[in-house]
Amino acid sequence: MSEDRIAALEAKLAEMDRRLTVREDELDVKKLQYLYGYLIDKCMYNEVVDLFADDGEVRFFGGVWKGKEGVRRLYVERFQKRFTYGNNGPIDGFLLDHPQIQTIIDIDADGKTARLRGRSTMQAGRHKDYEGDAPHLKARQWWEGGLYENTYVKGADGKWRIKCLNYFPHWHADFETGWAHTPAEYVPFPKVLYPEDPSGPDALIEDHWLWPTHKLLPFHMKHPITGADMVAQRWQGDIDRAKAKA
Repeated sequence: MSEDRIAALEAKLAEMDRRLTVREDELDVKKLQYLYGYLIDKCMYNEVVDLFADDGEVRFFGGVWKGKEGVRRLYVERFQKRFTYGNNGPIDGFLLDHPQIQTIIDIDADGKTARLRGRSTMQAGRHKDYEGDAPHLKARQWWEGGLYENTYVKGADGKWRIKCLNYFPHWHADFETGWAHTPAEYVPFPKVLYPEDPSGPDALIEDHWLWPTHKLLPFHMKHPITGADMVAQRWQGDIDRAKAKA
């Protein structure tokens, strides 16, 4: 066998090995994100925190919770106390399903960073027989739809962890009335930072919005055919002009 043929076979094997590693990494990241969804479903917030890198962060509802301490503050000090009375697991009468769908994963060339765009269409609520005294503990059933634009890092142990969980809820709706009747700021944005708010974010995100405002959460990837950025045109009209043309 000629040296050129051997070199060509070695190059082909190396490329196959690279592609296999990329596919395995994509699958590992998808499994990690899907596990996140299952843990959130059942309010297992302690286990959720363990999915993050030590310098990880969460970008959520116009706030940024930084580092493992900030991540724990959001999931344990805020969500766990608010939703499940401090219990690390599901409680009777409370629903919080987070299906993970439409995931697109890209692995950076260095093989150590991954990016994901995905969606969750959540069903949530509290049963009438399990109401509490506080307003957020009253019987209620609602929908939520949002997108993820997450970043992950591969550790020295070969395991992927969440570097930045960037979940952007786009819309909410009461089950009875639907999204055509959603009030503005259905869920209030955080306005007070930590430590003034013991479970508050470390920073605020200025460009944050909810339905019926409708914008594009930027894509981490470029268009696969043209290679161009995918940027949505922002509508410059107004509702009165739109009605007149209808």
